[in-house]
Amino acid sequence: MRFIKFVKFFFSFFLLLNVFTLSGQSDYTKFVLVLDAGHGGKDPGNSYHGFVEKEIALKTTMKVGSILEKDKDFKIEYTRTDDTFIELVNRPKVANKINAHLFVSIHCNSVANQTPSGTETFVMGLSRTNMNLEVAKNENSVILLEDNYKQTYKGFDPSKPEILIGRKIIQEDNLYSSINLATTIQDNFTNKLSRKTRGVKQQPLWVLDAATMPGVLIELGFLSNKEEGEYLNSDQGQNEMAEQIANAIKHYKKVYFNEPLNEDDVKIVEKKYKPEPKEPLDSTIAKSNDAIKSTSVMTDDSGQVFYKVQLFASSKKKDLTKNEFKGLENISFTFENNLYRYYFGKSYDLSVVKKMHEEAKSQGFSDAFIVQFANGKVSAIK
Repeated sequence: MRFIKFVKFFFSFFLLLNVFTLSGQSDYTKFVLVLDAGHGGKDPGNSYHGFVEKEIALKTTMKVGSILEKDKDFKIEYTRTDDTFIELVNRPKVANKINAHLFVSIHCNSVANQTPSGTETFVMGLSRTNMNLEVAKNENSVILLEDNYKQTYKGFDPSKPEILIGRKIIQEDNLYSSINLATTIQDNFTNKLSRKTRGVKQQPLWVLDAATMPGVLIELGFLSNKEEGEYLNSDQGQNEMAEQIANAIKHYKKVYFNEPLNEDDVKIVEKKYKPEPKEPLDSTIAKSNDAIKSTSVMTDDSGQVFYKVQLFASSKKKDLTKNEFKGLENISFTFENNLYRYYFGKSYDLSVVKKMHEEAKSQGFSDAFIVQFANGKVSAIK
């Protein structure tokens, strides 16, 4: 009898121990994510056309968290949940303190030229691209608003490119994982929402540099572009962008924990979208048998159709660095039939080039018109 009681006691104890063990494992295997809404408080971030970065970043970040909090396997922490100024040095500390699996920072872009648009996602790295350095300086500049920033950041000056370039990757082991997540985010934006992609980029950003786990910084789009700013400032835009960020994080978690992927995770997306080249696709001029022949390219490497604005044609070659183009940038040319044809801008999106066309006309190029480059041929768009 005693033996039977002992067996029952032992069985009950063993079962209870297993429950505690399984419960502990359940807590342990939660995916811990820190969501960082960029800027806040006295640091508004970018402001264009009435759109304020700190507000859009916070609303979108909270929407991402709200989606993921419905999944019991996620534990979400935030660097801020209201309009509070958080020192840059403390943002990654939130993630480091709780040994988070992932750090995601959400921002909005802007440039003086109001034409650029598109999403881009940054990972920690050392890029010498001028455009990327401008992003790094913008996102790191909040350091200058903090007290004792020179002591806190130990000589890290966000205004000096040479300092930015000199930063080293502290956690190289995390870079591959960060790139994988960033790629999924960009794919979701373009393939699911048809947002223009500016790609995945590496850049020395403090919040990513100081985090001891994989991390990404997402630029949702350009507030300086009024159309894109209106989208990002709307509930619809924030909901759609948040959903795709959340979906990318869910996919990352499955890969991280080696969980089975469903059909939606692995299926090939039919719709393809190619990012624009980092540099304008200019024609090259070559001499052959003492005669100048055109070597202009009418499609890019992807074979996609694209558009430019033709400003004028001339029998003489113009100096692209002079004021002849009245401040317009991204000027290219072709040489055919003894004529140089000069173009402004480039995009795969005709609506974007239509805006460039209006800009060219406002600068005095009244005869400018849009041209299409496709299948090795160029033709005017009426």
